[in-house]
Amino acid sequence: MLASSRYRRKFTSVILIDMITVKPQDALLIIDVQNDFLPGGSLAVPGGDEIISVINRLGRLPFGAVIATQDWHPVEHMSFVGSGGLWPEHCVAGTQGAELATLLSDEFISIILRKGRYKESDSYSAFFDNAGRTTGLSSLMDGLGIARVFIAGLALDVCVTATAKDAQKTGFDTFVIMDACRGIGSVHEAETRLSDVGIAMVQSDGLA
Repeated sequence: MLASSRYRRKFTSVILIDMITVKPQDALLIIDVQNDFLPGGSLAVPGGDEIISVINRLGRLPFGAVIATQDWHPVEHMSFVGSGGLWPEHCVAGTQGAELATLLSDEFISIILRKGRYKESDSYSAFFDNAGRTTGLSSLMDGLGIARVFIAGLALDVCVTATAKDAQKTGFDTFVIMDACRGIGSVHEAETRLSDVGIAMVQSDGLA
């Protein structure tokens, strides 16, 4: 159960939280804000560029760690349509499409974690790949004394949701910052998937 659960109240499928004070025991996870997921990219998330200014504001809050992830796929990765996967070729390691968005400020990012590096397995979550192998993120944050994680990025209904669920399973109090995310599919469905397992959803102006 979330340490802040006594403050929770249900509204439709969204769990709203009263104002939260960011502390050094908190981490901001920025999921896959990369060129290929922005408008004009090979796997563009609608409105993906709209969250960058929100994330840049969040980065100035006193988080103990700000961690950005990158899909970092080898050529002919199993997730690509040409290899029998679901997605167009995207975020190939070392390409411009795999780079973090130009307008995303790097001054507050302390750690970059690259995932999806195994040709035979995808990695939606920042914590584990789809075959169950750890990325080392949980141990890293344990070492930094992190207790709560706040998640922003792309795409809400894929990598953000997978990361949030694994963060919660791994023992972190978990929050998804909804106005700092965009999705490919239905926002309502993503909200339902998160609220069904008790993951809190907040707005960026609820953090100080």
